[in-house]
Amino acid sequence: MALLSILAEILGRPRIVDVFGELMILIAPLWIAVIVGVLVGWTWKPKWANLGREMMDSSVSDDSKSSSTSFSLLGSFPSFNSLNFQMPSCILSSFDGKDEKETSSMPSSSDSDSSSTELEGENLRVVNEDDLEYLCKLVEEKDGGPAWIKMMDRSTSNMSYQAWRRDPETGPPQYRSRTVYENATPEIVRDFFWDDDFRSKWDDMLISATTLAECPTTGTMVVHWVRKFPFFCSDREYIIGRRIWEAGRSYYCVTKSVPCSSVPRRNKPRRVDLYYSSWCIRAVESKKGDGQLTACEVILFHYEDMGIPWEIAKLGVRQGMWGTVKKIDPGLRAYQKERASSSDIPHCAFMAQINTKVNVDYLRSLENSSHNDSLEDQSSSKSSEKPVGKNIPKLLVVGGAIALACTIDRGLLTKAVIFGIGRQFAKIGRRL
Repeated sequence: MALLSILAEILGRPRIVDVFGELMILIAPLWIAVIVGVLVGWTWKPKWANLGREMMDSSVSDDSKSSSTSFSLLGSFPSFNSLNFQMPSCILSSFDGKDEKETSSMPSSSDSDSSSTELEGENLRVVNEDDLEYLCKLVEEKDGGPAWIKMMDRSTSNMSYQAWRRDPETGPPQYRSRTVYENATPEIVRDFFWDDDFRSKWDDMLISATTLAECPTTGTMVVHWVRKFPFFCSDREYIIGRRIWEAGRSYYCVTKSVPCSSVPRRNKPRRVDLYYSSWCIRAVESKKGDGQLTACEVILFHYEDMGIPWEIAKLGVRQGMWGTVKKIDPGLRAYQKERASSSDIPHCAFMAQINTKVNVDYLRSLENSSHNDSLEDQSSSKSSEKPVGKNIPKLLVVGGAIALACTIDRGLLTKAVIFGIGRQFAKIGRRL
């Protein structure tokens, strides 16, 4: 009825030019919505669309099936290639162009630490001094990357939080945050973030965490994580190498994705090949202003290629960042109480206490060195430009919104909405 009344009002105009102009403004966004719907349907086809091809593939002999392969860390960047879009199952599949059929058994979350192996030879170097240098430059903002854009500044009685984002020329968005926890020591915060057993009590996205290998000399660990994603996405798995350096009471904690042939990739959960999440932990003065270093500062740097279009990922981060951060503080306080009430040290926390000690002068030399950052190119070593389809054009977003609106509220689109959208597109056309 609303649409009929709009058409009647248009046809009642005195000049044919007015009628034609308004009709074009009305029809244009609807046609755009149809075109966008066709493009989306073609690009993000449901999984059952490949059923026939999969049935044919299943008739092929077992010898022709693709085997599980080991992979090179640096050869996988950037990887945003595990999108298996299945309305409404996920925004996944045709973005990567890969048909992952590898299947293998995943390490169980019940695996004990005794099943982990000791890192030997070159594996000891999965996290090394180059990573420390990269983190130091990030902390001092001397890495040569783009300027940081402030996103958030929030606080509670026990903590304060600030966050920034930047978009490199290639690779996924990068995030920097500064959190200050009152009445916490750097050592307990260090152990807290390293303790995978306790993490499941406050991180509801963590499904399982298994230690694959470790070095009792440097404290380097290789762990396998499986993290829960929203219902419309597949879960994600991470093979993470991590190590801590100590300079006084400052701790430089590096965690990043590393290669691991002992855990072949599977179709589900999807492997995240590009992951970097590292932080500097140090004592700072409390906001009480008493001059005492009773607070703990955590400067975090994070980016990862989750297999989700970057614009959608950025929207999700903006919407969910503060809610996620707020959950960390209660977890930290519970961890403080648990450690205070028990003399037993969890294994991961014990490994967190095995640090490589460096002096402050050495760190300054790293920060000021002119050495080209090999790790800075991690997010761009595979491509000189952003992969196609990772940044959704604005027209696609707007057109998709129109298509969604038409689907949900077909007969109730008011004249103001229809003509407002039409005039916006008309203005865009005139500018072009």
